[in-house]
Amino acid sequence: MKRIPMLLQLALILFCVMAIPLSILTWYSGAQILRNSELEIAESALAGLNANRKLNENALNNLAQDAVRLSSTHIYDRIRNFETYAELGENYGNMSSALTVLNELVNLNHRVDGVYSTYFYLEGANYVISTDKGITTLDRYEPIDWIEQALIGRIGIGGIWVPRELSSGTNVISYVLPLNRLSTTTRGMIVVNLRESQIENYLRSSEPGEHGFVLMKRDGTIISHDDKGLLLTNGRELPFVGEILDQGIKQGYAFHEQDDKRLLYAWSFSERYRWWNVSMSSMDELMTQTRAMQRSILLLTVVIFFVGTLLSVFLATWLSKPVRRLVHSVRARGNLGISGRNELAFLDAAFRRMQEEEEGLHLLLRQRERDTRSLAIHNLLKGEVSGQAVSMFPEPHCLIAIVSIDQYRNYVRQANSETRSYHRYLFNAQCEGLFPEGIHAYSVYQGEGYFAMVINYGEEEAGRNGDGIHAALAAVRIMAEDIFGHTVTIGVSSPAALNGNIPDRAAEAMEMIKYRMIEGSRGIIFWREATEHSSRKYVYPSLSERRILNFLNAGDPDSIYKELGVIRQEILSAEYISYDNIMYIYNQLLSVTIKHLRENNINTERIFTGRGNMYSAIASLDTLDELEEYMRGFFGEIIQYLTRNQGEAGHGERIVRYLEQHYCEEIVFENMAKEIGISYSYMRRIVYELTGKSLIDYINQLRIEKAKQLLLETSLTIAQIASEVGYYNVQSFNRFFRKYEGMAPSSYRSAKTNTS
Repeated sequence: MKRIPMLLQLALILFCVMAIPLSILTWYSGAQILRNSELEIAESALAGLNANRKLNENALNNLAQDAVRLSSTHIYDRIRNFETYAELGENYGNMSSALTVLNELVNLNHRVDGVYSTYFYLEGANYVISTDKGITTLDRYEPIDWIEQALIGRIGIGGIWVPRELSSGTNVISYVLPLNRLSTTTRGMIVVNLRESQIENYLRSSEPGEHGFVLMKRDGTIISHDDKGLLLTNGRELPFVGEILDQGIKQGYAFHEQDDKRLLYAWSFSERYRWWNVSMSSMDELMTQTRAMQRSILLLTVVIFFVGTLLSVFLATWLSKPVRRLVHSVRARGNLGISGRNELAFLDAAFRRMQEEEEGLHLLLRQRERDTRSLAIHNLLKGEVSGQAVSMFPEPHCLIAIVSIDQYRNYVRQANSETRSYHRYLFNAQCEGLFPEGIHAYSVYQGEGYFAMVINYGEEEAGRNGDGIHAALAAVRIMAEDIFGHTVTIGVSSPAALNGNIPDRAAEAMEMIKYRMIEGSRGIIFWREATEHSSRKYVYPSLSERRILNFLNAGDPDSIYKELGVIRQEILSAEYISYDNIMYIYNQLLSVTIKHLRENNINTERIFTGRGNMYSAIASLDTLDELEEYMRGFFGEIIQYLTRNQGEAGHGERIVRYLEQHYCEEIVFENMAKEIGISYSYMRRIVYELTGKSLIDYINQLRIEKAKQLLLETSLTIAQIASEVGYYNVQSFNRFFRKYEGMAPSSYRSAKTNTS
């Protein structure tokens, strides 16, 4: 090949580069394009089916939730004592209560599209309240005997969906919700009839072409179908549907041949309603464009082969011309010792020599890359003085400044990693330009919100006591606030020579950052000799600790807050106090308080749920103001918890005493709660925690106990006793007495009298 002229080689290469991949691509695409298209269409069909299923489920769930919310109100309590249509029409008040229920049912209809009708049936009553026929007797309304059979399969206290056909011939899916004992003492049920056509709107595919769908119960009964004649029949008899149900796979797709047609079946099982969703699509229609595209590709491939052959020759001639000129020029300037070879072999030798030179240059660049400014500064902070560092800092004096972002955790929560990286770049780039001429300053990021800045200056600046450095650091602080959106604190070390102990100076600057705890954030703190003295008195306010615990026992938050101020003032007035000493004071105060609560059998986990690690929290605070604010919140939560627990016990006694005194009367619970001084919901919770019963059950129990006493000790009639204990009709009295005692009042009196 090295002796074949370059023009022929290039033409052959260009043709092979074009022809071989194109041939392979055409052959491979012909076999794969159809298969991949089918799989993509199937996946798309399954995704569309799942989307339609979720849309349908959400709509049904919203309707069910609206019905549940309506059942949890007390709107039905107004008519629970009216078991006959005649009682309901006795006066305007009774009928007004029924109309209120009707209006709520009408509102429920309007919340979801496609609702045919809604009605409420009071258990034992001879009438229904419906949105399609108003308030009417049972014999004038559609039969409701199907409800009892439908509720057999109900699980829990929720409602159940039942597909059926109304007497009018309309196909609906009915939601049957019996009223819950947990929310009301009224017995009855709400029935919402949703049109089957609305379900069809949710499930029908919007894609063009021939499509079908079927929604079935778990046993195969058809709930919705585009063929209305198949509703409520056995869906297993449909082609391939029985196979899908027998597989037990909850979602998937499959291809089937039927009447010379290739069909796509996609199915998905609803865990919420235990329904099967199945869609059918014609693959012949869906694949029409794919097959047309395949034929176009074959035709285009043939055309490209012919055109490509001509272009290969032309391009080989055109492309080889400058190469031939280049080879001629290189040969004229220097002989590489290659003869009898074509132009490509000559260029190969030339490129190899260029590659060797490039590798040498790359090694040189890598050597220079390791000697960058940032690496030199990091090494200098470790005590390693490199030649690069000496050239960067030519003056005799050095300072180390540590710039720390205040409230760093808040900053991290507000800015993502990319934003923080950009902020670091801006800070390092801009701070160097804030120093005056003659002062050399470079900054590097140290991690956790800390920047280390090496400041190099000469005798002139030293003679001015560092005035230029002070002004520049103030400008750095302002610039940092603009970049980070947070204040910064700057700690500055004592002066040192470049070849001095730079790591110790960096440690000094870091130590100055800790003085932010006492002096506050957003400051510039210079090294002070006093910080080197370690033999200072260790401060701990033991008297304040004992007083705080006493105030905690007394429930006196104001005195605790004053004592926290005393501790803060004692820290500020100390001649010298270290950061570790301050942390010890507040850590010890947390520990002593928690220990005190546990010794008094108080559940600290309930008090401090959500606070996380309190010791880590105070360690992350920057100033005494933040520490004191945290401790005020800490003790405030304790006082609030202790006060709330004491208040619940007192309220409970008042509630029970009130109910025992007024159970024979008609009690309005909201007014009762206002009289006691608490909310109605809070009163319900207290009664349940004390008695294990709801307010209604507890009052009825008091009434039945009094009725039992009157039945045995007096000769009053059943009606008189019912009125005496607070029931306004004998039917309600009989119903509640039977509920709690298992027998009628007359039977109870007879049984006890015979026993005596």
